[in-house]
Amino acid sequence: MGQEDYFKPKKKETGAKKFWRIVFGTMVGFFFSCIIVSILSMFMFAAMIASMGSSTTVNVKDNSILKLDLQKNISEQAEDNPFDMFGDEFSQYYQSSIGLDDILACIKSAAKDPKIKGIYINSEAVGAAPATLKEIHDALVEFKASGKFIYAYADNYAQGGYYLSSVADKVTMSTTGLIQFKGLAMQVMFYKGLIDKLDVDVQVIRHGKFKSAVEPYLTDKMSDANREQMTLLASTLWNTMVDDIAASRKLSTEEVNNIADGMFIGTAAKALESKLIDKACYKSDVVQDLKKLVKVEDDKDLNITTLAEYTKALKTENNTAKDEIAIIYAVGEIRDGKSGNDVMGSETMVKLIKEAYTSDNVKAIVLRVNSPGGDGTASDIIWHEIEQAKKAGKIVVTSMGDYAASGGYYISCNSNYIIAQPNTLTGSIGVFGLVPSFQRALKNKLGVTVDGVSTNKHSDAGGTMRPMNAEELAVYQEFIDDFYGVFTQRVADGRGMEQSAVDEIGQGRVWAGADALKIGLVDALGNIDDAVAKAAELAKLENYKISYYPKKKDFWTRLMEKSSNDNNVQAFIKQELGDQYYIYQGLNQIKRAEGVQAMMPMQIRIE
Repeated sequence: MGQEDYFKPKKKETGAKKFWRIVFGTMVGFFFSCIIVSILSMFMFAAMIASMGSSTTVNVKDNSILKLDLQKNISEQAEDNPFDMFGDEFSQYYQSSIGLDDILACIKSAAKDPKIKGIYINSEAVGAAPATLKEIHDALVEFKASGKFIYAYADNYAQGGYYLSSVADKVTMSTTGLIQFKGLAMQVMFYKGLIDKLDVDVQVIRHGKFKSAVEPYLTDKMSDANREQMTLLASTLWNTMVDDIAASRKLSTEEVNNIADGMFIGTAAKALESKLIDKACYKSDVVQDLKKLVKVEDDKDLNITTLAEYTKALKTENNTAKDEIAIIYAVGEIRDGKSGNDVMGSETMVKLIKEAYTSDNVKAIVLRVNSPGGDGTASDIIWHEIEQAKKAGKIVVTSMGDYAASGGYYISCNSNYIIAQPNTLTGSIGVFGLVPSFQRALKNKLGVTVDGVSTNKHSDAGGTMRPMNAEELAVYQEFIDDFYGVFTQRVADGRGMEQSAVDEIGQGRVWAGADALKIGLVDALGNIDDAVAKAAELAKLENYKISYYPKKKDFWTRLMEKSSNDNNVQAFIKQELGDQYYIYQGLNQIKRAEGVQAMMPMQIRIE
């Protein structure tokens, strides 16, 4: 527009045009204002919920019963759930798992709490591996020593859920419910047929005749060596469960095994006949039983405290001791970088361990390991930081959960003391590498061929576009053998053994905790409380408090992290696939198994 046009008088706006301009402008402004206000309101509401959840305290009433509803996946460490204040019906949609740490803390506290008269268990189907179940089971047995009652009810019982409920003074179930008790099965899925159909070549370099982690990609069934170790594993895990059930139900181990051999799948009537339960009833009958146990007559006087509520109540306690024992959670598959969903990142672990051992207040560390292993180099980096902690004068005790195998054992072996559950899967001292080639798949399935140039003879060795030749495989094998030598030497130094003795019980073989004790891979059988007590003993501590690494993050922080965390994709896949997630894990392992791997046969399904 020229200068002369600028000074020209503007055309007068009609009334109608002005009206619609104002209306339209107001609508657009209102629309965008609503969007902005909605976003701000959402964040303010989330912050409010988080702050309310963190500040809310729960007062436990006299004559209360602690309800353990264990029908979720159980993880090592729980996240705070800010929606607990609205009750189980609401909070269950936010929290997909419950923490073993909270379960054990609540059971232990309830035994000494005069307001808690007993425990009511609902453990129909529990998402937990055998060692986690054992830890909860033993805590419940300890609770009974207080003289308080345990009452169990479920509409139906899966085997793991029944194992926990069998501790109860009275085990009940729905009159028309189903109970399954048929023994333990351990299954490994094999992908060789799929790999062949896709024309993918997978070359394996390994050390250890028992290194069965790679078998699913090489064959369609177990090797004799793998079947040998799996049979021993299954027997040890099952015998632990049978012994506990027999003791609780006042049956012989032969009677319990006879029930399982009969493929026990039946109704409450059949369970009563076999002495697996004490009563067939409805939930209304359960209420009457509970009222009798706490000696009240009116339903409104029956005080039931949930696990979430009681956890809140425990958080009001304050320990003023100066000395600390740090519990560091080492959970998930070991990889380089930062930790995430089901991943133990070496970068994160080094930071946590260093934070603990550089603290003047921390006198001892309990490393809580629940890992099938993973990247060899990442495992060695974590091992080295444990060495630094010991050089700084800290006592280190390892507490093993469901798994502490291969890389999981690597990071444990230099502890001052190692405690495992009898049904922990550990050992697996061996290494391997997988090198897939998609050359045939691209050509035969898609008609794509690959060609190129190299500056040196083996420039493209170890890539995914061609298989390696014998000379190249020999180089990789030497690297694997060297790392196995380092692994066995680490174990020998940490456990005070000869390297040759470690090699004899190594070779990639997986051991149950009870068997690992016999061959010197662990020092004692027990739970995380036993590990804390041992750490206190070795550090000569009488008055101390527990600090946790990583520290639990509040809801707001987690919300911000989750919005930008790639691991949420994995969490979503795991949630959607449920029991079939291990199939996805096996296929995904081919993609990420670069370099040396210290990994147990992690795609074991236990039923």
